[in-house]
Amino acid sequence: MSTQPQLYERFLGLHKEGFIMPNSWDGLSALLLKKAGFKALGTSSAALASSLGRLDGRHAVSLQEHLDHAALMGKLTDLPINGDFEDGYGATPADVAATVNAAIKAGLAGIGIEDTSGDPASPIRPFDEAVERVRAAAKAAKGRIVLTGRTDNFIQGRPDLDDTIKRLAAFAEVGADVLYAPYPPDMNAVRAIVKAVAPKPVNLVVGTWNETLPWDDVKKAGVKRLSMGSTLYLRVMTDLKLAADQLAAGDLAKASVSMSFSEVKKLISAATATGNS
Repeated sequence: MSTQPQLYERFLGLHKEGFIMPNSWDGLSALLLKKAGFKALGTSSAALASSLGRLDGRHAVSLQEHLDHAALMGKLTDLPINGDFEDGYGATPADVAATVNAAIKAGLAGIGIEDTSGDPASPIRPFDEAVERVRAAAKAAKGRIVLTGRTDNFIQGRPDLDDTIKRLAAFAEVGADVLYAPYPPDMNAVRAIVKAVAPKPVNLVVGTWNETLPWDDVKKAGVKRLSMGSTLYLRVMTDLKLAADQLAAGDLAKASVSMSFSEVKKLISAATATGNS
């Protein structure tokens, strides 16, 4: 079983060449993604919240729940895990720093801190407040865990590229290791973000509002990390919805097409037998 410092170094190194970091939502999804060959995994606050029957971005999932969730995936896979920790679970910058320390203690290799507020009426924090929270996180994270500074402008109905770049550049300046703005409008915006925060790496989730391009094309734009957010979870839920409709129609054969449970048992047995849990 790797130590947290070893996982941190492995995760940091992946950002040099570029890689895809899929997001898992439970132990089995993490093991299947490892089996497919991925070198690091992310959590997804949206998938985690949905799996618990809660809404994302409203502080509906507790810090301890998310820590336990991320730690489980790390123990099962022995892969670097990046925690999608919403706004850092704290009312103050000091609280955000405490969350970073808790993530390190839980064995995580990376953590993301957003500029969201959890308040639907005012979902994005003021610029200065957001920067101070990332600054506190960076001070706690330095040399110990990969910190991603993230602004949710685009997905919160604030399609302001200039403000997005201003925030990401400020997050980079105060110590964030990776910069991230989910769903920029197009690849020109992605290239502008990459240029603004260089040489620090940029994460892109799946694609842009307008298109989803092949990974090779995304890499050519300078993106170093591609995450999937809740996309794989929603893909699985889409398949479940189809199976549910088939079952409701009485088509047991189509509704039952699946991997075997013996394969599931084999994956979990192998993970637990090697001391990964």
